[in-house]
Amino acid sequence: MSHHQWNWKSRDGELLYAQAWQPEGEVRSAVCLVHGHGEHSGRYGHVAAALNRAGHALLALDLRGHGRSTGRRGHIPSLQALLEDLDLLLEEAARLFPGRPRFLYGHSMGGLLVLYYTLRRRPSLAGVIATASALRSTLENQRIKVALARLLSRLLPAIALSSGLDPDTLSRDPAVVQAYRNDPLVHDRISFRLAGELLRASRWCMEHAADFPVPLLLIHGGADRLTLPEGSREFAARAPGHCTLKVWEGLYHEVHNEPEQGEVLADILSWMEERLKVEG
Repeated sequence: MSHHQWNWKSRDGELLYAQAWQPEGEVRSAVCLVHGHGEHSGRYGHVAAALNRAGHALLALDLRGHGRSTGRRGHIPSLQALLEDLDLLLEEAARLFPGRPRFLYGHSMGGLLVLYYTLRRRPSLAGVIATASALRSTLENQRIKVALARLLSRLLPAIALSSGLDPDTLSRDPAVVQAYRNDPLVHDRISFRLAGELLRASRWCMEHAADFPVPLLLIHGGADRLTLPEGSREFAARAPGHCTLKVWEGLYHEVHNEPEQGEVLADILSWMEERLKVEG
């Protein structure tokens, strides 16, 4: 496989780092990846390798305020700015691989973003894959904190606090947890604006799940303590008939980094194959 990196300038002047992994030979589809909060696209090299072996290219960017992209850590000016950044990713996939089907793949916060983006933008896609989507979390049961986050999102939007993420909840693989702790590109900052916007997006997505326009694969670890599997279950129950839900009992938050990651990625590839048959 080949790998290349580049930078975009966003519409409001941020420098966005992006990279792509391309298989040898014919590219069957282009997968556009959106990572989770606090992490970056470089943590998905093994996912790219699995996709490349099956003939799929993977393109990814570091979201503003994350990884190698510029911007205040863990902060966004608006959800609209994120949608415009994802526009760049999908446009680049179309430019690099014209005529090839495109998939949108997001994890955690990225899982919520790809759902929100698809419902808002209605892009031409072969399908959407969302793992551990941030549709429901334990925060929602803490009404005072939720109300405070929404208020401070308007009053003190750029103030950032620790997200409180415990790396031990990411994976049952100690090597994954240690690598996360040692990764200099990982951060735990989240601004009041970002927290408030994510809460708003999750509520809006649930309200509009029945309108989801393309085939959807929802995957969640049954033992996820960061984003609750109930969120994926509820969205799937509200979504149209072309939504597939798979809850992996016993798996933690990063299903693609669990000891069972080979099986999880094989499931994703199998679902993609079915979508490509329909596209073909």
